Amino acid sequence: MTNQFPDTARIFLALWPSVSERRALAAWQTKLKDLGRVMRTETLHATLVFIGEVEVARLEALQLAAREVSSGRFDLCFDEARYWGHNHILYAAPSLVPPRLVQLVSELERHLIRHRFRFNQHEYKPHVTLLRNVSFRDDPLPAMQPVCWRIKEFALVQSQQQDGEVNYRVLAHFPLL
Repeated sequence: MTNQFPDTARIFLALWPSVSERRALAAWQTKLKDLGRVMRTETLHATLVFIGEVEVARLEALQLAAREVSSGRFDLCFDEARYWGHNHILYAAPSLVPPRLVQLVSELERHLIRHRFRFNQHEYKPHVTLLRNVSFRDDPLPAMQPVCWRIKEFALVQSQQQDGEVNYRVLAHFPLL
């Protein structure tokens, strides 16, 4: 008999764009769609920290760690399409990374460590994955209309596999000052 209530959840912290911001990012996919598998519009986001499997019993402690963040609001503009060959994704990236974004990620990591959460630690590179399984050489990518939004909060998100598709469920939002 399988357990219908799992003991763990696959979790990450992210910037979760509004519907209009996701639509603007999805408009980039129209120019790029022949290069790979287009990500569904409702899944577009910018991961801050990927945590991975977390015991469901520890989700409350994770929310406490997120509430301790005292970073301020900032503007973020995705204005370049780029390609990562090592994992075959095409993504939207900011040409200028706001210092407050770097501060937010650093503060999140510090609080996660203090609350004894393990997560992927690597140099943070803000991006929104637009396409996967990309077959691409090094041709110039088309210019894109910038997609900018005011970052007022971040989200705690659960990744769930269902019928061969990945779906995301926002568990909580955390306002920035």
